[in-house]
Amino acid sequence: MDQNPKTVVVIGASRGIGAAVAQHFVSHDHQVWSVSRSPAVAGHWIQADISEPAGIQAIASALGDTPIDALLFMGGVWEASAFTDAYDFLSSSDAETRFVISVNTIAPIEITRSLAANLSQTTNPRAIYIGALSGLENCPSAEVANTASKFGLRGAVQALRLALGNQNIGFTVINPGNIATEEVLLDIEEGRFGPQMPIPITVITTAIDWLLNLPPSVDVPELNLWQRSQAF
Repeated sequence: MDQNPKTVVVIGASRGIGAAVAQHFVSHDHQVWSVSRSPAVAGHWIQADISEPAGIQAIASALGDTPIDALLFMGGVWEASAFTDAYDFLSSSDAETRFVISVNTIAPIEITRSLAANLSQTTNPRAIYIGALSGLENCPSAEVANTASKFGLRGAVQALRLALGNQNIGFTVINPGNIATEEVLLDIEEGRFGPQMPIPITVITTAIDWLLNLPPSVDVPELNLWQRSQAF
């Protein structure tokens, strides 16, 4: 059992990085609230579509005034055929662009606003968000909406640090390359992605554990994680 159990909220807990993070914290005896549209794989499930204001309100209503040690925004969406040769910006619709930005940029802003009071009740609260290398300067990918949303997330979190400066919340964006989730491994196996060695999911869970155990006086604005073959 973990010697310092925490209450964490994991956004995007039904698959991918979010599912792995939720499973990790449940296995270490933390209290986990798992947010997703479809059933979460672990934790106390909050059913919510974060692309809509009603979904964000559902999260706040489910949590009430529960103190939260960590908000872990692990969700994310992207355009159809993203990161493959089949992606075509000119075929991407206005609706698709708005959906990607609503989930990847607007939702983390509004969820943070909704849960700021919950976070401020604990002694060392942290809000951690999954970004992407494509959100860094001079590292865009061709997926316009996804790249824009990740740039926007970084800017939003920088501003949240200032806007909520009196709440004593630590803010971090983790910007990784491809993570070895089941979905990414299948894409590699079936040839949709080129041959590569994606970053093990344990790198993400280890990074989050480290961040959550830093002293309150230490803030880490960003962590950028490249696969070694991609490093500058």
